[in-house]
Amino acid sequence: MDLSAIDPLVLLASLMVAATPIMLAGIGELVVEKSGVLNLGVEGMMITGAICGFAVAVETGSPALGFLAAAAGGAVLALLFGILTQFLLSNQVATGLALTLFGLGLSALIGQSYIGIKPPHFDQLDIPLLKDLPVLGLVLFRHDVIVYLALGLVVGVWWFLGRSRAGLVLRAIGENHDAAHALGYKVMRVRMLAIVFGGALAGLGGAYISLVRVPQWTEGMTAGAGWIALALVVFASWRPLRLALGAWLFGGITVLQLNLQAAGVAIPIQYLSMSPYIATILVLAFLSSRSGRAALDAPASLGKPFHASS
Repeated sequence: MDLSAIDPLVLLASLMVAATPIMLAGIGELVVEKSGVLNLGVEGMMITGAICGFAVAVETGSPALGFLAAAAGGAVLALLFGILTQFLLSNQVATGLALTLFGLGLSALIGQSYIGIKPPHFDQLDIPLLKDLPVLGLVLFRHDVIVYLALGLVVGVWWFLGRSRAGLVLRAIGENHDAAHALGYKVMRVRMLAIVFGGALAGLGGAYISLVRVPQWTEGMTAGAGWIALALVVFASWRPLRLALGAWLFGGITVLQLNLQAAGVAIPIQYLSMSPYIATILVLAFLSSRSGRAALDAPASLGKPFHASS
């Protein structure tokens, strides 16, 4: 066992990359839930985005087009969920679970011909001057554009929900859709836009896994990242900045267990591999034990069907 082989700066830089997929999916799901909709299909949208982005990137040679296709794939699947739950009033929990199963099956079917193929390289966005700073240069300023997009979206959603009129309307709908409808707000329109936005970000998160983190296609490669993103929304008490911290925590645990494996720590690999998921369960259990504070912060209309009476 040689722990000196673990470079703390490289560990922190890798943490930023590992956190990006679940940060993207999580911030999208946070907006969806703030509107009062519970979409448990994040895993299905992520894996669909992963294969859509991978396939288009391979066929066109452009990772940028791949990410656009991934966002579109996730948004289309989310749109299907929205139609079923908002217009046909199907059960949100059952429909979300069905969406995940559908996404896993569809991605496995599409991805059969892409196994073993390498996607085009996605270049880092090395920021001049800043990339050469000691410590901070390696940790913060030598990443690709999607890492910075995820951080920008976190700040943007924080501002949108707390400072903009449209964000306040979305939150009002999530708290009491009947009262919002009585005031003349378009509940269905706002919720559908939020659902599609969340699906697009979940698709982007999936594509980041297949095009950057693990540049190859493997069936089921999201490996529960969508469920972690759902848990992070609760962990963050539906607050964007807390969600970013939770994503970094999970990303750090993921990267650390990989480095410990490489350093030859005398712990079975299976235990190290399950450590990020165990940590997530422990955090959620801790939060739920604090007199239900996390539950009290949930939007009041979360998961409740809305049917306009007029």
